[in-house]
Amino acid sequence: MTFEDLDLIEPIRKALVQEGYTTPTPIQSEAIPIVSQGYDLLGCAQTGTGKTAAFSIPIIQRLYLQKKKGYKRGIKALILTPTRELAIQIGESFAAYGRFAGLRHTVIFGGVGQKPQTEALERGIDILIATPGRLLDLIGQGFIHLDTLEYFVLDEADRMLDMGFIHDIKRILPLLPKKRQSLFFSATMPPEIERLAGTILSEPQKVEVTPASSTVDAIDRTGIENEVTEADMKELLYFDKEGWKKELEMIKEHYKKFDRLPVELANQLKALEARLEK
Repeated sequence: MTFEDLDLIEPIRKALVQEGYTTPTPIQSEAIPIVSQGYDLLGCAQTGTGKTAAFSIPIIQRLYLQKKKGYKRGIKALILTPTRELAIQIGESFAAYGRFAGLRHTVIFGGVGQKPQTEALERGIDILIATPGRLLDLIGQGFIHLDTLEYFVLDEADRMLDMGFIHDIKRILPLLPKKRQSLFFSATMPPEIERLAGTILSEPQKVEVTPASSTVDAIDRTGIENEVTEADMKELLYFDKEGWKKELEMIKEHYKKFDRLPVELANQLKALEARLEK
C-alpha cells in the first residue's frame, strides 16, 4: 500500500511528496481510513510507529473539506499531549502535512511566557495542540473556547497517567462538546486507561500495532561483526522521522557514538542522522 491508495486530497499528497513519504506505516494504513470515515478510534501504539501522521493527516483532510464548504470560525481540533516536546513535534507534523491546506494551528504549553500563545489564539486557529496545564490556564483566562470543537485527540494517555495529568483530563472532558469525533492513543492499556477511554470514546474502532524491535536490538541480534539482516531492516522501515531520531540516540549511547560498529554500517547511520537533521 502507498499513500496514493488512501484517497487523500491533493494538498496532503503534495505535502507527503515534499516530505519524501510514499508508504504508510501499519498504524497509518489502518487508522487513516477509520478516522476519515468519522469513527472514534482507540489506538494502541508507541511513539515512533507513525501515529502522529495517523491522526494528523485525516484531521487535516476532514477540516480542509469542511472549510471549502464554509464553517463557523473557531477551534475545530484539539490534540492533548503530556509534554512540551511532544506538543512541538505534533505541531511540526501538522505544519508539514498541512502546509498546502490553508489551515491554522498553534501549540501551547507551560514553562514559557503565554503572550505569543495568546496572540496566536486571538488571531484565530483551526487546530490547537496543548498540554493539559496550560490549556486549563488559558481556558480559565478566557482565551480558549471549545464550543466549536469537532475533533479531540488524547495522545500518550498512559504517560498522562504516569505524569499525574489524569485529574486535569477529567476537568477538561466536560468542557468539550458531546458531539465530536474522539481519538485515543496509548502505548499500554492498564485498567485506569481503559476506563478513561470508555468515558471519551463512542463505539470506537480499535487499531493495535506491535512496535518493531529497536535498532539496537536488531544490531545486537546480528552481532557487531556482521551486517544487519534484510529481515531486521524491514522491521525498522516502520519508524517515522521522530522514531528514527530516538533510535539513533539509543544506538549512539549503546555503541559509543557508532565507534563500536562496523565502519560501513556506522557511515550509513551517520548519513541518516545528517539527513534527519535537515
